[in-house]
Amino acid sequence: MEISVIIPTFKNTEVLIKNLRHNLPYLEGCQVIVVNDDPSESINEALQEFLAVTLIENSINKGFSGAVNSGAAQAAGTYLLLLNNDVKLLNDSYKTGLKQFESDTNLFAISFAQKEFDGSIVGKNELYWEQGFLQHRKAKNNDVGINGWAEGGSSLVDKSKFDELHGFDELYAPFYWEDVDLSYRAGRAGYSVLFNPKILVEHHHETTISAQFTKNKITSIAYRNQLMFNWKVLTSWSMIYHHKLHLFKRVIKSILKGDTIFLEGFLQASLRVPQVMMKRSTVARVNTDYEILKRFTHE
Repeated sequence: MEISVIIPTFKNTEVLIKNLRHNLPYLEGCQVIVVNDDPSESINEALQEFLAVTLIENSINKGFSGAVNSGAAQAAGTYLLLLNNDVKLLNDSYKTGLKQFESDTNLFAISFAQKEFDGSIVGKNELYWEQGFLQHRKAKNNDVGINGWAEGGSSLVDKSKFDELHGFDELYAPFYWEDVDLSYRAGRAGYSVLFNPKILVEHHHETTISAQFTKNKITSIAYRNQLMFNWKVLTSWSMIYHHKLHLFKRVIKSILKGDTIFLEGFLQASLRVPQVMMKRSTVARVNTDYEILKRFTHE
């Protein structure tokens, strides 16, 4: 079996069922694993019609990263097709990515083009350094090329490399930055992530998250995880120095302006410093921060 499909889900069973019915014809020959991350309610009965689907039900809520890791632990495929439960396949073009893996032994993942609710195409992103932070933004084009990260809800990943890197870091639970972190670590280890615009899926971002969390909570978690990401992966002493300098300024500015959302994110990240520091030593170091960021200067 070449491909194992991992679909994490949390309190969104109606959308999951609808998209499973739509997607399964395009997943013929694949192992399909659904991971229910809601320990309070089983979806076993709801999935009875899908005999070929393997269901994993987490006994505790692990967040997005933990749910995917649970699925990956039982995946038999050489590659992992990561799909959010709100992603709709338009065809089986993801299978064309197998040839790309065969021709490039350093390829970690292929990220897909995604059609938003307004018809716009997203999915190609880049990383950059600004004001003391590693940050990300939408790329200037949607051409084939290096991507900032393999999006956790619409990408094809080499399972052996995923396992080598110990999968998603569950420190980022419940969501955000875990896929950036994993792809950055892959880049650090000498691997690459490609964007393939010919693989197109339909994905309306944040529809699931916004139904479960307030806008302020989502923003606070995003700040928290961005901070932890920078603290975990930065190895350049110059970049670390500038990060500390700009972070100090940002905290003071937030206090003066009463930006409680950022301050909450900073507080929550600070409480996790011991875990972050322990994980710094597990990040392989083949490429430097500058070498990783240089990949995006030509885009």
